Amino acid sequence: QVQLVESGGGLVQAGGSLRLSCAASGRTVSSYVMGWFRQAPGKEREFAARITWSYGSTYYTDSVKGRFTISRDNAKNTVYLQMNSLKPEDTAVYYCAATRRGLQTQSYLYDYWGQGTQVTVSS
Repeated sequence: QVQLVESGGGLVQAGGSLRLSCAASGRTVSSYVMGWFRQAPGKEREFAARITWSYGSTYYTDSVKGRFTISRDNAKNTVYLQMNSLKPEDTAVYYCAATRRGLQTQSYLYDYWGQGTQVTVSS
């Protein structure tokens, strides 16, 4: 079992920044790939970024590339999502997730999920 707890969401003006955190606990967390997903009202949950615990390899969806940075602190078992140059279309509930099925971008292939944190970007 893996437990994930997100924090760091809030309200920010367009062009601003936020940093989300995802604290992970449980056995062999380091064997998982960690992902950030987001879900806007009336839309499906979509992949934003992922990172491997072991090598720190990262991957981003095109819409956030160059603006968002995913990172991890192995000592704290925490994954971060630094979000810069935020746009109103980034408004969503952001979820942290974990998978042992490799380098995935599909939400149904992630086994553990946090409760989500709201990010609202005003224009």
